[in-house]
Amino acid sequence: MTPSIRQLRALTAAVETGSFGRAALRLHLSQPALTVQIRELEQALGVSLFDRTARGAQPTAAGAALAESFGRILAELDAVVDGAREQAARRAGVVHLAVLPSVAATLLPGALARLKAAHPGIRVMLRDAVAKRVGALVKEGSAELGIGHATTPDPELSETPLFEDELVAVLPPDHPLAARPRLTLEELAATPLVLTDPESSLRALAEAAFASAGLAPRPAYEATYMSTAVALVRAGLGVGLLPASAMDLRVAPLLATRPVDSPLLRRRIVLLRRRGASLSPAAEALIEVLQPDD
Repeated sequence: MTPSIRQLRALTAAVETGSFGRAALRLHLSQPALTVQIRELEQALGVSLFDRTARGAQPTAAGAALAESFGRILAELDAVVDGAREQAARRAGVVHLAVLPSVAATLLPGALARLKAAHPGIRVMLRDAVAKRVGALVKEGSAELGIGHATTPDPELSETPLFEDELVAVLPPDHPLAARPRLTLEELAATPLVLTDPESSLRALAEAAFASAGLAPRPAYEATYMSTAVALVRAGLGVGLLPASAMDLRVAPLLATRPVDSPLLRRRIVLLRRRGASLSPAAEALIEVLQPDD
């Protein structure tokens, strides 16, 4: 017979209180019920845990040693159970999130502020990555959730739309093209461009738009991070193609933005999770603040 948690608690309580009666009170049991649990534990272990004397039950050396060991185990068990309850109540927990750098600088800060206000004990571990890597991190389990660019459907991932964004031309206010209310792909192809990393979703979007118009511009500069691209544009080294949402949040102050005549410069930002996988309470709380209007 395998000892039960109740039997282990009965032994540790009896040794710690020095009395079956006080142990029964602590555990909200009758004394006969506690005595039965102690006897069943002795039978399961094959060792005497208490010597019964005229002055009451005294723990044997084996009983005292086991009570000390079981006490540590029960304390760890109680801590784990309490932690699980805290997470279930959204008072604690950690969620790993993979996110596009461009989204990390726009949508995310406000969402994390709302999460902190509602659930201050939940932590979000961020990992910004290019679009392909975001999906890979979610599929391999390194990230519970991902925020990426909607592409070809993946059978391993489920997508929930978050918002739509478009790429706009970003340029210094004194740039010749800044005098025009809208720009064409042909105009952009004829001027030095600052584009993002070839593996980024922004770059893929830009290249697809140019290719549809029969254009193949060569960027003057490539930047992995949007902040670097903004700095290059501000220095007058080229015209950038960056998300309109970033401009709205003043990621690129003192720069002009112009829409581009191409419907292909739009992208859908989606929330990614492994299809069929259960979410932790912390992840569920994060989803709620990412979709505050739902």
